[in-house]
Amino acid sequence: MTDPVDSPRSNFIRQIIEEDLAAGRHQRIATRFPPEPNGYLHIGHAKSICLNFGLAQDYPGTCNLRFDDTNPSKEDEEFVDSIQADVRWLGYDWGDRLYFASDYFEQLYGFAIELIGKGLAYVCDLDAEEVRQHRGTLTEPGRASPWRDRPIAENLDLFTRMRAGEFPDGARSLRARIDMASPNINLRDPVLYRIRHGVIHHQTGSEWCLYPTYDYTHPISDALECITHSICTLEFEDHRPLYDWCVDHVSVPCKPRQIEFSRLNLEYTVMSKRLLTQLVSEGHVNGWDDPRMPTIAGLRRRGYTPASIRDFCERIGVTKADNRVEMALLESAIRDDLDASVPRRMAVLRPLTVVIENVPEAEVQEMAADNHPKIAELGTRQVPFAREIVIDRNDFAEQPPKGFKRLVPGGEVRLRNAYVIRCERVIKDADGQVIELRATADLDTLGRNPEGRKVKGVIHWVAAALGVPCEVRLYDRLCSVAVPGAGGGNFLDDLNPHSLTVLTEALVEPSLAGVAPGERCQFEREGYFVADADGTPQRPVFNLTVGLKDTWGKAQR
Repeated sequence: MTDPVDSPRSNFIRQIIEEDLAAGRHQRIATRFPPEPNGYLHIGHAKSICLNFGLAQDYPGTCNLRFDDTNPSKEDEEFVDSIQADVRWLGYDWGDRLYFASDYFEQLYGFAIELIGKGLAYVCDLDAEEVRQHRGTLTEPGRASPWRDRPIAENLDLFTRMRAGEFPDGARSLRARIDMASPNINLRDPVLYRIRHGVIHHQTGSEWCLYPTYDYTHPISDALECITHSICTLEFEDHRPLYDWCVDHVSVPCKPRQIEFSRLNLEYTVMSKRLLTQLVSEGHVNGWDDPRMPTIAGLRRRGYTPASIRDFCERIGVTKADNRVEMALLESAIRDDLDASVPRRMAVLRPLTVVIENVPEAEVQEMAADNHPKIAELGTRQVPFAREIVIDRNDFAEQPPKGFKRLVPGGEVRLRNAYVIRCERVIKDADGQVIELRATADLDTLGRNPEGRKVKGVIHWVAAALGVPCEVRLYDRLCSVAVPGAGGGNFLDDLNPHSLTVLTEALVEPSLAGVAPGERCQFEREGYFVADADGTPQRPVFNLTVGLKDTWGKAQR
């Protein structure tokens, strides 16, 4: 399947692929998604997942899932498992094409021997700091290592002994022999292998003490898997000459083409794995799946759907221009998805008791309520109504501001799916705080609005004795500024102190008793919520997914 050049789905990568297919360079395309298992995936990775797997679906072709596991000191099996779960949750399947870079360690070692034999790699005795000092700068060429011209036989011997574990960490490395005067610093004899003792690799255990670098491993892994288009983010653009050098100088079966696109930068959060790891390890958030995190696990726990994330990635498109995407665009995608699919329910987050004095104490009425105002197929439900109900404290004001259309002393509002009520009395405690309202209901107003009756306000409610007690977690932006740490500051200083508000006295209507974790609904007039696994059937926990409209943007203006 292809898209017209002027299609909203068209982008420069699709145009390259279509040109390659039309020219007969490839019969089918092959892409890959190559995460490093050193943390959980975030929304930026979702863009890459949707792009790589989406291209393989559309043209058609294949997309491999391959873990770049060349740095075992930072990697963990937990991350391997979480990444697979996230890709599957987004709706993609790699079939039998699950690979690890460590699958190729023996072949990579053999290709390094090949480079040494061609005089294109040498064992260097400089330590990491000395290598950096010899590399030069953007305006000054590098200086050759004293060991750059070692004889091939000596290099082969030393490299074999490096693998055998004869030398300590940092004592020696294998470097490519390219051009110390190259204007591209990545070509100034980059390190291909380094020694690392005492680490247990999650796939190979203690078999290796010699580990290849990413810049060497990645292109050769692509070539061994016969990837046609190696798609990566723009920070790897300067690494492309090294990518091409690696596949051009060893005996691999194909020559993949690297193509770069702009990474996703999202407002009011951080998108660096290092910073996300810091948030988790220092306890600023409650784990990788904290709903404030931009991780896919966090978004899933917050109630985002796979369809909404795929739609968001489609909306932002694929370009070469760096930009920062508004958080409101992500929120709009989930809001549009949930608005068209989830049922409505009533929940009172900050309860204020209202006693309706002309309703008998023992009487309970069942009120019919639509599960969705626009989707008749979702049916209706019965909501119990009794003498004592709770409304949200924000829906009552003794001294209302201008334009207030909810309940006031002596004023009337309509209860959603029930009667018009009038506030007759306000009851306060010893400190003057409002603790209860006394009201009367117009019992002739059920399901209709009599001629001549004008009631501007409609509020939600829950029968006090029949509601289900719950905890509600209101999540806001992780950071209080659009670009955390801008200007070199500490991003931790920009964390939003109000990113989480926990309400423990909320009540929801009885239909939500026993709600299953992950079940979504709209709390009428409040927002979209999802049941969290922390809850119990007797006391569920609900996470705010997104409000009914974008109020953040207005508040910042």
